[in-house]
Amino acid sequence: MATRVLSSPNLLKKLRSFIRPLNSAASSAAAAVSPLNFDEKSEYSTVEKHHPPPPTTTPLDFDDYQKLFASVSTLKLLRSSVNLGLASNDTFVDFGTWVMNSRLIETPLVRDIILKTVKHTFFEHFCAGETAAEAAKCLRKIQEAGLRGMLAYAVEHTTDNAGCDRNFDGFLQSIEFARSLPPSSVSSVVAKITAICPLGLLRRISDLLRWQYKDPSFSLPWKLYTLPIFTDSSALYHTLQKPDPLTPQEESDLQLAHQRLLKLCQKCVQYNVPLIIDAEDTSIQPAIDYFTYSSAIMYNKDDPIIYGTIQAYLKDTRERLFNAVKTAQSLEIPMGFKLVRGAYMSSETKLASSLGFDSPIHNGIRDTHACFNDCASFMLEKVADGYGGLVLATHNLESGQLAAWKARDVGIEKGNKKLEFAQLYGMSEALSFGLRNAGFQVSKYLPYGPVDMVMPYLLRRAEENRGLLSTSSLDRSLMGKELKRRLKSLQFGKPAAAGGMKIEVGTP
Repeated sequence: MATRVLSSPNLLKKLRSFIRPLNSAASSAAAAVSPLNFDEKSEYSTVEKHHPPPPTTTPLDFDDYQKLFASVSTLKLLRSSVNLGLASNDTFVDFGTWVMNSRLIETPLVRDIILKTVKHTFFEHFCAGETAAEAAKCLRKIQEAGLRGMLAYAVEHTTDNAGCDRNFDGFLQSIEFARSLPPSSVSSVVAKITAICPLGLLRRISDLLRWQYKDPSFSLPWKLYTLPIFTDSSALYHTLQKPDPLTPQEESDLQLAHQRLLKLCQKCVQYNVPLIIDAEDTSIQPAIDYFTYSSAIMYNKDDPIIYGTIQAYLKDTRERLFNAVKTAQSLEIPMGFKLVRGAYMSSETKLASSLGFDSPIHNGIRDTHACFNDCASFMLEKVADGYGGLVLATHNLESGQLAAWKARDVGIEKGNKKLEFAQLYGMSEALSFGLRNAGFQVSKYLPYGPVDMVMPYLLRRAEENRGLLSTSSLDRSLMGKELKRRLKSLQFGKPAAAGGMKIEVGTP
């Protein structure tokens, strides 16, 4: 087997700047210098263009709420306002989370009532449906609104090979499903390594990879070529003692898991459908990066097909992203990344504290925002130079505005297929439509599957994104204004397709 490909962990110490940061009116004084402020100028700086002063206007227009929500029905606006209001209520979220984690859910009658209630509220708002047919219907609706879909068959952690095989079949069907739809409607298919490789094995692989980073002489005979996974500031405290080698059974299971992923990659290459690998917590993320990068080395040829996910709330994110991209470029491998903020803040901090280590998460939300914007700027410059691919998955209004300006600044043309903005289905509608109206490609993350199977996803949205959901006030405010406008101009619409009359309020 091949050995690892690693760039020097001290590489960044030679650099004066990591990237040119995104323009921001709030940080214009610092816009000319790097947030990392190294001693020497980077020999790897990406785009040497004149940096204009921070813009005083934005390419995204949120003032014309009639135009923003022109493609959204009045009923959809009403339901969205109600659901977002409930989701931003801490008391309601706490109660719902308690019910779902309590023994009440084990009572058949109570479980049935709860699942039906969830299905007709949060599930319908945040998910694309229970079946592929329902997801296709949802896709058609968002395509009519000028958006695209990221298909996510919503299976989570698995503990055995039988479950992995079932999940693999589901992911494979998702890729086949994407192929059957209009090419412009699906931007990518999403998969979770935790669903096709037993969770315990992912922990073992992560431990072994961490130990090899600490001790490069530590041999991993099963290891394939990969990109850099760690830096000296990465969360290595998960592995405090030298782990035992994989057993023959574990090596066999690893091979099976890798074969599942490679088959998914082969189908995506065959159908030219990008495959995005979702991220998880730091205890198992090294193994996920290993699977992602080793597969990308095999299948990313002219354009990125396999995308990894980078979480900006981790302190080592900038350096890990830089190292991975630099090494991939040296190997002439076009890497694609989905950039997110992250969704395991509470659990990561608690675990690190219990082991006596500092949290791997940035100390404040401002640091996380700065990291996201820095990484976005770095990758936007790469895309402008014709390298790699980028999915900017953000619900943060300022990050969306800054990235839109950065894309224009570095000359990324409208419709560039290597740049996609993305938001979760049912969230940040104003940002999605604003980016769409500005000419960018915008996707919605569309989880689908039976309600009980999608519950972990919904609980994570509630528990891990309280702050995010509470910032939905912009959406609710703009939706409220548009609803008032439509009520003032109440009118009858055209007959519905089924033959009955429907009332549309204020259709433009």
